Amino acid sequence: MHDIRLLRDQLDRLRDGMRRRKKLGELAPLLDRAEELERDRRSAITELEAQQAQRNRLTQEVGERRKAGLEATDLIAAGRAVGDVIAALEHRKSSAEAAVQALVYELPNLTFDEVPEGGDEANRIMRAWGAPRPDGSLIKPHWEIGERLGLLDLTRGAKISGSGFIVYRGIGARLVRGLMNMMLDIHTVEHGYEECSVPLVVNRASMTGTGQLPKFADDMYHINEEDLFLIPTSEVPLTNLYRDEILDATELPKSFCAFTPCFRREAGAAGKDTRGLLRVHEFDKVELVKYTTPESSLTELELLTSHAEVILQRLELPYRVLLLAAGDTGFASAKTYDLEVFAPGVGKWLEVSSCSVMSDFQARRANIRYRPAPGEKPRFLHTLNGSALAFSRIIASLLEHGQQADGSVRVPEALQSYIGCSTLR
Repeated sequence: MHDIRLLRDQLDRLRDGMRRRKKLGELAPLLDRAEELERDRRSAITELEAQQAQRNRLTQEVGERRKAGLEATDLIAAGRAVGDVIAALEHRKSSAEAAVQALVYELPNLTFDEVPEGGDEANRIMRAWGAPRPDGSLIKPHWEIGERLGLLDLTRGAKISGSGFIVYRGIGARLVRGLMNMMLDIHTVEHGYEECSVPLVVNRASMTGTGQLPKFADDMYHINEEDLFLIPTSEVPLTNLYRDEILDATELPKSFCAFTPCFRREAGAAGKDTRGLLRVHEFDKVELVKYTTPESSLTELELLTSHAEVILQRLELPYRVLLLAAGDTGFASAKTYDLEVFAPGVGKWLEVSSCSVMSDFQARRANIRYRPAPGEKPRFLHTLNGSALAFSRIIASLLEHGQQADGSVRVPEALQSYIGCSTLR
C-alpha cells in the first residue's frame, strides 16, 4: 500500500510509476478518480472549517444573549441547521477518504529507479552460472522420465483432485522430503534463517497485508465458511508474523524460512504449460522472508538472492539471474530478480525463484514498524521474500538435466545423502 500522501500531493509520481510498469492506460481511470476524490475531500474540509467557525460564532452569540437576558431561539435554530450541514460535510469527507483508501489497495508498488522500464522484453540477464545441457531428442521431458521410473503418478493425481495436482511415489516422495531437508539445513545452519512451521490457512487480513487481496482473489483457494484462504506461498504467514507490531531497530534484520505446500488456482493461466510439473495448483516450496531497515533493504536483496543461488549451485543446475523490468515486476515488488533454470527436455528456461524487495509496501498494509532509536517515532520497515526454492520445477530440471543414456537419472552429490542414493532408476 502506498503512503496516502502520494495520492494527495504526488499524483504525478504515481502516474509515472504506473507508466513505467506499462499500467498507466489500465489504471488511469483509477488515478483520475483518486484525484477527483481528493479534490472533494479538500473542498469538504474547507467548507467544514467555515461551518465550524460559523457554529462557534453562533454559540458565542447565544451565550451573550442569554447573559443579557435576551431571547436566542433564532440563533439556536440556526446553530442546529449549521450542525446538520457539518454532519453532512463530515460524512462527505470520511466517504472520500474511505474511497481513496480502497483505491490505494488496487495500485501496484512503485519500482526502484534502477529497475528498467518496459515489459518482459526489457528484462536484463545479470549473470549466469554453469552451462545448460543442450536440448535434443535424446533427452525426454520430465513427465516421461518421472512416470517411467515410478516417481510421478500424474494420472492418479488428476483422478484424486483434478488437473494440476501431483502424486509423488516411492523415491519421488523421498526426493521431495530430501529437497526439503537439504534446503532448510542450508538456510538455517549456513545462512542463519530462523525456521518456522506456519499455518497453511490464513485470514483475510494476512492476505491483504502481503498484497494478494483484493487484487488476486480469483487466484486464491477460499474457504467460505470461515473466510480463510489456503496460502499461495509461506511469504504470507511469515510476513504477517509481526503484523500490527513495532520492533526495535536492534532486532533487524530478521530472517525467516519455512517449508510449506502452496496452493494457487491461477485462474488466468488455463492452457499454459499444463503437462507435467511446470504449472500445478499445489506445490512444495521453501520460502525466505526478511524484515530490514529501508537503508539496508537493497543490500539484503542481494544477500537473499545469493542464498537462493547457493541451492541451485549445490544441485548442480545451471541457471541465470534476471533483473525484471518494471512491467514484468510483481504487484507488491519494488525490485525483483528471477532465477531461471534451463530444462532441456522441454527446451525452456523455467523460473524457479523470484527474489524481491517490497520497500514499505507490505509493511504499510500490514502495519509492521520499527523504532530507529529509543524515543524516536516508529517507521515502516522494508520486507523481502524469495523462493529457495520451489520444488516442482526443480524436480523437473533435475530429472531432465540428470538423465543418463540408460534412462536413469544422476542425483547431485549434495542431495545424495538426503535421499540415500546416487542414481534414480
